Order: sequence, then C-alpha cells, then structure tokens
Amino acid sequence: MKTLLGYFWRGCLVLAPVGITFYIAWVTVVAIDEFMPVGIPGLGFLLTLLLVTAVGFATSNVVGNAVVRQLERWLSRVPLVKLMYSSIRDLINAFVGEKKRFDRPVLVSLQGDADTCVLGFVTRESLGPLKLADHVAVYFPQSYNFAGNLLVVPKSRVKNVEASPGDVMAFIVSGGVSGLGIGEHALSRPPPAPRPPPAERTLLGLGPKK
Repeated sequence: MKTLLGYFWRGCLVLAPVGITFYIAWVTVVAIDEFMPVGIPGLGFLLTLLLVTAVGFATSNVVGNAVVRQLERWLSRVPLVKLMYSSIRDLINAFVGEKKRFDRPVLVSLQGDADTCVLGFVTRESLGPLKLADHVAVYFPQSYNFAGNLLVVPKSRVKNVEASPGDVMAFIVSGGVSGLGIGEHALSRPPPAPRPPPAERTLLGLGPKK
C-alpha cells in the first residue's frame, strides 16, 4: 500500500506541472478569443499575435519611432495617465526591453555580516540625485509572490553573482527549489546518505552471529 501511494504522489509530481501549464495556456487563448470573437477557436489568439508582431515591425523604423514618441508626449500631458504609462513601460522594458534592468544579480550582506546574505538585482548604480554616490539601488524579489522590496545599500556590501539572471530569479521566486541547475536534475537537496546494512542475526534472532 505504501508503495502504491508513493507511485501516486510521483505521478502527481510529473503530471501537475504539465497540467497546470496547459491549463494556463488554454485559459489565455480562450480569454483572447473572447476579446476578439471570430467564431473559430484559436483564431483570435493567432490574430492577436500577428497584430502585436505587425506593430513591433511598424515601430522599428524611423517613422514608427516618431509616432511612438508623439504618442508618449500626448500621454505625458495627463498626470495620472503619465504615471501609469511610464510605470508599465519601464517595468516591461526592465524584463524584455533593450535596456534590461534585472541583468545583474548580486549578494548583499546583512548588517555587515558576510555569512548571511540576500539575493537581489542591482537596478540603479548611480544615485547622484539622492547624493548617495557610494550606494546602489537593489531590488529583492519575494518568493511565491509578485512583489519585492527596493533597498539602497552601500556598494561595499554588494557582491556580484556569476550566474544567469534568469536562473537567479527562478531560484528566488521558487524559494530555492528551482533554478541554478536544480531543475535539471529534479533535486532540491542532496540525496540522503545510504543506510548501513542491517546486522546479521542468528536463526532465533537473539543477537548477531559471532
């Protein structure tokens, strides 16, 4: 019974990520299809991809850039719209734009204790307007949460991490159970040490053989 239960949980570990991924993809396609109802399942999603690609192509030349800049000038005249637009634009550019900000993972020591560190990303190296030339801005994502904290810390407490930014982000967001090569072997911790073989006993089970 215990062996069957172990097989069941192993099957859940294999099927759950696949099922959840396909479910999220299906919900996304259905939501976009409802936004662009064309009568054929999946066609609205395909048309949306083509439209976004066409907009990207149109804005990659001089004329398209001029149109985008003019649109940004119009949006900047409305205070609340300007704040929302600039925040969303900078957030998207930080992840997938040409000027990515989450590309320098670092370790930050806490209270000068080099043995206890926090993983984060340097998002601003120059803090001249704040008159903090010897400080940097570090963003610390939270595990299992779409949020984080921005701290201004001394440069002396920051140490670069020689790893892929994507792996470090996955490591932080997953609480340390994924990323940094962990997902490649499906291990979140080293395997347990093998148990020693049981001591041999006599036929009556009264003690070890001599």
